[in-house]
Amino acid sequence: MPRRTPRTAPDRQRTPRRFPKFLGAASICALIAALLSPLTQATAADSTTALAANDYCGGQCSDILPPGQNGNATLAQILLNQAFGIQPDHAEDQLGPYNNLASGAATLTDAKINDFFNDASFGVASDQVASTTAPGGRTDVTIVRDKKTGVPHITGTTRYGTEYGAGYAAAQDRLWLMDVFRHVGRGQLTSFAGGAPSNQGLEQEFWRNAPYTEADLQTQIDNAIANNGARGQQALADANAYIDGINAYIDASDSGRYFPGEYVLTGHKDSITNAGTIDHFKITDLVALASVIGSLFGSGGGGEVNNALSLLAAQSKYGVTEGTKVWESFRERNDPEAVLTVHNGEGFPYASKPDTAQGEALPDAGSVAQEPLVYDRTGSAATATATSASATAAATTLTSAKRGMSNALVVSGKYTASGHPIAVFGPQTGYFAPQLLMLQEIQGPGLSARGASFAGLSMYVELGRGQDYSWSATTSGQDIIDTYAVELCQDDYHYLYHGTCTAMDKVERTNSWKPTTADGTAAGSYRMQVYRTKYGPVEYRATVGGKKVAYTTLRSSYMHEADSIIGFQMLNDPDYVKSPGTFQSAVQHINYTFNWFYADSSHTAYYNSGDNPVRATGVDAEFPVWAQAAYEWQNWNPTTNTASYTPPSAHPNSIDQDYYISWNNKQAKDYTTAPWGDGSVHRGNLLEDRVKKLVAAGGVTRSSLTKAMADAALADLRAEDVLPKLLKVINSSTVTDTTAAAAVTKLSDWVTAGAKRKETSAGSKVYANADAIRILDAWWPLLVKAEFQPGLGTDLYTAFSNNLPIDESPSAAHGPTGAHAGSSFQYGWWSYVDKDIRAVLGESVQGGLSQKYCGGGSLSACRDALISTLKTAAGLTAAQVYPGDDQCSAGDQWCADSIVQRTLGGIKHGKITWQNRPTYQQVVEYTSHR
Repeated sequence: MPRRTPRTAPDRQRTPRRFPKFLGAASICALIAALLSPLTQATAADSTTALAANDYCGGQCSDILPPGQNGNATLAQILLNQAFGIQPDHAEDQLGPYNNLASGAATLTDAKINDFFNDASFGVASDQVASTTAPGGRTDVTIVRDKKTGVPHITGTTRYGTEYGAGYAAAQDRLWLMDVFRHVGRGQLTSFAGGAPSNQGLEQEFWRNAPYTEADLQTQIDNAIANNGARGQQALADANAYIDGINAYIDASDSGRYFPGEYVLTGHKDSITNAGTIDHFKITDLVALASVIGSLFGSGGGGEVNNALSLLAAQSKYGVTEGTKVWESFRERNDPEAVLTVHNGEGFPYASKPDTAQGEALPDAGSVAQEPLVYDRTGSAATATATSASATAAATTLTSAKRGMSNALVVSGKYTASGHPIAVFGPQTGYFAPQLLMLQEIQGPGLSARGASFAGLSMYVELGRGQDYSWSATTSGQDIIDTYAVELCQDDYHYLYHGTCTAMDKVERTNSWKPTTADGTAAGSYRMQVYRTKYGPVEYRATVGGKKVAYTTLRSSYMHEADSIIGFQMLNDPDYVKSPGTFQSAVQHINYTFNWFYADSSHTAYYNSGDNPVRATGVDAEFPVWAQAAYEWQNWNPTTNTASYTPPSAHPNSIDQDYYISWNNKQAKDYTTAPWGDGSVHRGNLLEDRVKKLVAAGGVTRSSLTKAMADAALADLRAEDVLPKLLKVINSSTVTDTTAAAAVTKLSDWVTAGAKRKETSAGSKVYANADAIRILDAWWPLLVKAEFQPGLGTDLYTAFSNNLPIDESPSAAHGPTGAHAGSSFQYGWWSYVDKDIRAVLGESVQGGLSQKYCGGGSLSACRDALISTLKTAAGLTAAQVYPGDDQCSAGDQWCADSIVQRTLGGIKHGKITWQNRPTYQQVVEYTSHR
């Protein structure tokens, strides 16, 4: 069947250099001819499948997940894609509709929503059934796939069969990806998939955070099951059935020779003889997978050593009292101007600054050294590129500025046209090929849900809808990680635990690789080594008051990666979730740090999850403390890493607030989050301003709320919320310099036009106001430095920059996926600039900085600094501002911003225009309730 071309086709990607042997068309055609016969799993379509009867959304639930449902490809399909750009069925068919919303949102109506999303109703109409499969020949489960998207709709008559089907369907769609990430979670990616520097960095990033042995993984399963009664036992049975389904598909695809072609390209299988094996999955693989996802999206906190370094730098410059005041003003623990998710004035104190800090263990100046992770490098592991990847991985792991991503817009029925609540929400999990998430519908005894789950963890829907309710999440980032200073004794590998000199536990992982067709990286190897203590893994070495210490990090979810399974099980259970209260009860069982949102036909709800430890009195969570009994978490048990946690009522929560917004912003009054930057300007303001306006007008519809999200998705936060104030300073006197005046005109015109990064027309690949965008991209880092460095001094300015990055424009390389990741403007100095400029202008500022920085507080001097840097920025060419990378030529502004589906397998996809929006997204409005 010919592949349908999207209305606006994605930009075709360059052929990666790492497949050089497959660029000769003649050799490709010869090989493909030999491989075509096992391409397809034959399944007969069943035209009798009926729509499910347990759906209360009335056809008003929609969702989308790019690039497409199908994340598996045979060797022949990969070769066709690499040579000719041909896509396997349902591999890319969602990329076009997702991309088109950027240009189509302005004229969006309710009737047009499914031009950009898909109908997320339960079941498949009989004339839309593409195939029906009885996995493993079982009679208690079927997998029906629809024609439009290829999403699996799993229906079982037994619980075991249902979960078996879920595992089988997961392997059908994401087997290679699941295999990749079980190796990432174990720190073994390079040995499995090749030694590319990006693979080295990926396995190092996650293994540093969760250096588990196989016994550790099994212990986590045992404890999660033992502590949760009947639900724990059911979770174990579900997981085992799910594993059985995965392994059944592995066996079937191996014997039928339609397994993912990456196994051949990485040397695990032979394309001619079929020699080689695909290892069966085991239950500990699920914990390894969960540790990656939890670390990436659900583990707020850390960064205490960096906090200590910037505090010491501030105190060194200003003295202890004034330096501390300066530090606190930049930290913005509880900024009164910060946008809030719970905005009714209710406070939820957590991780607050104590009146008198106890047990602080601040390092001696110049003594801090990061604990090495990688040793004994050989071959390509010893190159500069490889060591640079290691440094980036370490910095990403140890910072508190974790890329949370995801957003939510939820409006109470009181303010909608229909009287029913409306939600537009989803996780912003980056863009990959295949995607980390996958869609499914699962219907069976005690299970009734449709939505997205992380590949390899899809025994339950993790984000989606039930029969009469939908739910979603955003990363919250509250602090569940603390840093302890363990005093060393005897040598560098023993420490004092409650007065006893105790040996550290050394965990090692040795990886080696050689070139393959998929990854031509030269042979190499290294050994990863982590020392673990009862207070967590060692991350730094230092001295405190002259005593040698190791700084360790302890998170409440460490050794508890499997615990959240119970909460997800409850969310999928129609007999459990029946109301906002039962929804909140379900997500209370999720120990990762997320904001959870809920909507049904009458109610909305919000709850912030995570095991928030109860800290000892006087402990300041911002800084390292001594590893002594007096400063440990209350009732902490080092054997199980359990403690007393704050009760559910102390977590930010709400039912039926007028509206909720979240874009990883501050949750509620007095609730301190670990990352810096929750101040007067945050990307959450882009949603707050738009939704608040809609609610004030009333009559909100699915399309108007979706338009609000889509409009914010194209907004440049700096231009919308900060640039007008910068221009106010510059225009406080007539601008006489012609270069500066021209730049001011362009910037002003852009602000008037809406401050969007938007194409001139769909598919033009050229931004309207392109010069203004280029100027601001170049100007921002220059103006921030000119505004703050003279007052702070180089050392303190640099230290604060380590706590909070200066900028995060769409073209910046940031986060675990690097550049081209979509998510932007989460972290930056926009609040600092906003507060400082307003203060210089003489405007009212709540929670302002401790002093004025721009121009030393002089309006004229501030103006001079802004104009000087603006002239410099305006003189930079597009090639200088956008220097190019492996995806884009220098000077290509649109391409520099564009979203790329980062290849984790052999299929590549086209670029799409930049949008700052969830990867998986739902638009829902329920019409009735059970």
